[in-house]
Amino acid sequence: MNKYICAVLLFIFGACAAQAVTAHKPGHAAIASAHKLATAAGFEVLGEGGNAFDAAVAVAAALSVVEPQSSGIGGGGFFLLHRASDNKDVMLDARETAPAAVKESQYLKADGTPNRDTSLYGPLAAGIPGEPAGMVWLAEHYGKLPLAKSLAPAIRIAQQGFQPDARFLEAIADHREQLGRYPGSRALLLPNGEVPKAGWTFRNPDLAALLERLAAKGNDGFYRGKTAALMLKAVQAQGGDWTAADLVGYRAKERDPITIHYHDWRIVTAAPPSSGGVALAEIFNVLSGYNLTEADGVHRLHYIIEAMRRAFRDHNEYLGDPDFVKMPLATLMSPQYAAGLRAGILADKATPSSMLPSAVAQDPGMHTTHFSIIDADGNMVAATQTVNTHFGSCLVPPGTGMFLNNEMDDFALVPGAPNAYGLLGNKANAPAPGKRMLSSMSPSFVFGPDRVGVVGSPGGSTIITQVFEGILAFMDGKSAAQIVAQPRYHEQYLPDVVYAEPDAFDTATAKALEAMGYTIKQRHAWGFMNVVTWDLRDNKLDAASDPRGISGSGEVK
Repeated sequence: MNKYICAVLLFIFGACAAQAVTAHKPGHAAIASAHKLATAAGFEVLGEGGNAFDAAVAVAAALSVVEPQSSGIGGGGFFLLHRASDNKDVMLDARETAPAAVKESQYLKADGTPNRDTSLYGPLAAGIPGEPAGMVWLAEHYGKLPLAKSLAPAIRIAQQGFQPDARFLEAIADHREQLGRYPGSRALLLPNGEVPKAGWTFRNPDLAALLERLAAKGNDGFYRGKTAALMLKAVQAQGGDWTAADLVGYRAKERDPITIHYHDWRIVTAAPPSSGGVALAEIFNVLSGYNLTEADGVHRLHYIIEAMRRAFRDHNEYLGDPDFVKMPLATLMSPQYAAGLRAGILADKATPSSMLPSAVAQDPGMHTTHFSIIDADGNMVAATQTVNTHFGSCLVPPGTGMFLNNEMDDFALVPGAPNAYGLLGNKANAPAPGKRMLSSMSPSFVFGPDRVGVVGSPGGSTIITQVFEGILAFMDGKSAAQIVAQPRYHEQYLPDVVYAEPDAFDTATAKALEAMGYTIKQRHAWGFMNVVTWDLRDNKLDAASDPRGISGSGEVK
C-alpha cells in the first residue's frame, strides 16, 4: 500500500479512536495501585471533587509513605496523562538528574572496573529527585484541587502510621547491612537495631512534616528551605557533592509521548528518557509483519522473543536523555527498519545474540511501582515511579523520613558494563551535569475501537516486556485480572537467555523452544502490574492489581 495512503488511514483511525473516547464518560472511577492505602487515598481525593490528576498526586504521595522500598518523594518517575476535555496526551517527565559535580571516575575502583557499591549505596548513588516537582506540576497544570488537599491522605498516614506488609519487612531484612550504614536510615527502619516484626506500626512524622512543607510552598517547600538544607547536609556529610544550585535548578518537563499504531490499536507510551516506548514500537512494528492470531503457540512466542531481542539491542546502543543526545528515533520506529529486522528472523531457529552487535549482562531486577487511574470524566493517568533498587541509595537524610534514590546506577557509568538490571549502555547514556538517566519505565495507554486500557508495571528491565505482554493480552480481549495474573517471560538481548516464570511455558512448548536454540531459565515471579480497563460498549470500568503483590488494590467506584 502507498505510504501516503497508510499515513492518511492511520490519521483517520487515530481521530476516530479519539472521538470514541470523547463521546463517552464512565461516570465512575477506577484505580489500581501497589497498596490498598494508596488506592484509598486516590478515591478520597476524587470524593473531594478532584480529578484523575489530583488522584495521581494522592496515590503517588501515599506510596511514598507505605512503599518506600519501591518509590518515594526522594525518587522520580514518568506520568502519562490523557485529558478527556481535549484528548490531550502528554508525558510528564519527573526523572532524576545528575548533580553538576558528577564524574565517571567517582564510580570506578582503582583498577578501573565499576564500583557497584558506590553506584548503588550512599550519596554518590543519588540523583536530584524529580518526584516532588512532578506532583507540583500535576496539581498546578492539570488538577482541580490545591496541592495540600491531594497530599492530605499521605500526610495523615505518615502521622498515624500503618502496619507494613511482609514484602516491606522482607526488603528491610534483605538490606539490613546497607540501611545500618546511615544514621537516618537506622533510626527510621531498624528500631533498637533490629529488623521489625509483623504487627509493627510504622510512623514517619519527619516525612509527614516534609509533605506539609511541600503542600504549603510547592517546589520551594522541597528544593529550597528546610528540606533542601537537610538533604544537602546529609549528602555532603557522607561524601556526596550535591549543591543548592542542583536542587533549585531541577525542573519537571512535559514531553510528547510516543504513539504506536498496531492493526486497529493506538498505543500511547513513554518517550525518552524512557527507553520503553521506543522498544515497544520496535517490537510491535516487527510483529506487524506476522499473523500472530494464526501462528501456533511456539512460533508466536518465537517471533515475539526475537522482536524483544532486537529491541533491547537498540535500547543499549542508541538511547539517552533527549536534551543531551541525538537519537535516530524516526529510523528505529519506522516500518522500514522493522522490515529489515524481521528479515533477519529465521522461521524455525533462534538468532544467537552474539550474531547481533555486542556486550555482557546479568539477571534483570524487580523494583519500582506503577499505578493506573481513570476518573468519571475519562481522564487517565498511567504513572510509573521509582527510587530504583530497594530503598534506593539506602540513605535517609536525618529529619526527612525519605530515602534518596540510587538512579545514578541507571547511567552507563562505565560504557559496556551492566547496571543493576543487566542493561548496558554507551556514550548516549553517560552521566553529565543535569542529565536524566535512561529508564525502562513504560506507562502506557491502549486505545481501540471499543476498549481502552491503562497499563504499567515495575520490574527493572522487565518493565518493557511486561507492558508489551500486558498490552497484547488486552488486545486479545483479556480482563484486567487476567492481564495482571498471566505468567511472564523476558528476553533482553544479553544475557542470551529467555527468563520465564514457572507457569509461563508448558513442557512441550519449552522443549520446542529449546529445540529452536533458546536457553530458558526459570526464575521466581516478577513485577507488580496494575491495570485499569474501560469497555466503551457498556461504559464499564475494570481494575486489577497484580496477585504477585500481597498489598495491591484495584477498585472501581
